[in-house]
Amino acid sequence: MYSFFGAFDPLMILLCTCGAALGIIWAALPGLSTTMAMALLVGLTYSMQAETAIIFMLGTFTGAVFGGAVSAILINIPGTPDAVPTQMAGFPLAKQGQGGLALGMSITASMIGNWAGILLLVTCVPYILDIALKFSSLEVALLALWGISISGTLTAGEMPVKGWISGWLGVLLAMVGREEIYGVERFIFGSRELLLGIPYIPVLIGLFGLAEIFYVLAQPQPYGIPQKIGRVFPPVGMILRYWKSIFRSSLVGLVTGIIPGAGANVATFVSYGIGERFTGRVFSKGDMEGVVCSEVANNANIGGALLPSLVLGIPGSAPTAAFLAALSLHGIIVGPNIETDHPGILYFMYGTLIIANVAMYLCAFALIKPSVKLFSMPREVLLPIIAIFCVAGSFTEKMAMFDIYLMFGFGLLGFLMRKAAVPIGPMVLGVILGNMLDQNFRRAMVVFERESLWQVLIDRPIAALLILVIIVTFVGSLLPKKKKVLKVVSGK
Repeated sequence: MYSFFGAFDPLMILLCTCGAALGIIWAALPGLSTTMAMALLVGLTYSMQAETAIIFMLGTFTGAVFGGAVSAILINIPGTPDAVPTQMAGFPLAKQGQGGLALGMSITASMIGNWAGILLLVTCVPYILDIALKFSSLEVALLALWGISISGTLTAGEMPVKGWISGWLGVLLAMVGREEIYGVERFIFGSRELLLGIPYIPVLIGLFGLAEIFYVLAQPQPYGIPQKIGRVFPPVGMILRYWKSIFRSSLVGLVTGIIPGAGANVATFVSYGIGERFTGRVFSKGDMEGVVCSEVANNANIGGALLPSLVLGIPGSAPTAAFLAALSLHGIIVGPNIETDHPGILYFMYGTLIIANVAMYLCAFALIKPSVKLFSMPREVLLPIIAIFCVAGSFTEKMAMFDIYLMFGFGLLGFLMRKAAVPIGPMVLGVILGNMLDQNFRRAMVVFERESLWQVLIDRPIAALLILVIIVTFVGSLLPKKKKVLKVVSGK
């Protein structure tokens, strides 16, 4: 029999803490994503009891979602795709000697985001689901389009066209391979390896990891991360200063988590972008508030993604799909009858998420100083180690040498893009969301082919609102901006 207090058993707490520590370390390594961690754990949980499998996987899930921020802030290489906005705002702070405080703020923001997700699961299930269920293929496609557009706008500074070019090149790369609706082969040029498309893990590692290595090697005097990281625990006053961004980012993370397929990739970029719009600052110059916006949304997305997964059986993200697979191994079928078939299991998961959140918070702070010492090693020692992890991370997903070749190719491309001041983040997001945009847009074209555009917009107000937001994003970025002094808040 499951119960809320069953999660507070000492053995359960120990398992959850081990899972959280494992998730943080795993996701901090380039290329080892949250999805990969969850997928590998599915088979390992077969021999466990259902309760231990649930608490271990949710602990790992919670830790891994934060873990990508460690390498993103300290060495400018996001451990997971979700940590790209954290990298853009946090790495300049590390170069300024505030890496410890930036990590401390990201940990605190992650904990706050997790609490927001837990509160959503407990209190707002019927209301939020009613909104999420109104999202059809059209709305999901428009949401992906907005995510790519806003990331391109926000990462290219005074030249938004560069950001859009980067994002749409990512979408083009995502269309390589056999498409899923009619099975048509696109842009494979006779290569069998490209039939299944271009995986985003080698792209991510190449564009950020290997490109960073090339960029550092090309500098006569490479930058270094100060080993004296200073204060780690952020003062309460600093946290309270960003309460508006915390509230906004929590909502963004929750809503995007509930929408199947959107995931934390959209949540972090949208939250980061909205934060820049509201503050009028450029987070990529180094800004604690940018770290807060990204990490709160990233972690609030956990609760949002679990909501449709548990209540409707529709995975809100790839990691939650792996979690559902683990549940099915133990005979737990999720859906509207989950509480009837397995009394108390939802309350047990609520307790598990609370334990996982606290365990992540404590483990993350315990791992800060070892992480800084590791990533502050001399560049001639650290870079070869990172290169080995880049190769291993690219190879691990499919065990294919072709993925390593892809990583090297995208590493060179990323190096050239940095030299040309073309942002890399939009391309990564385009690769990740391109397939979702493509498939859902074409499904919408089939569904609404007998209706006029105006009729579709009248019948689907959410789609009309998203189209308006996309137009405003494009037009607003092209309008001449007033000359003003941008203040960069670094937390001092």
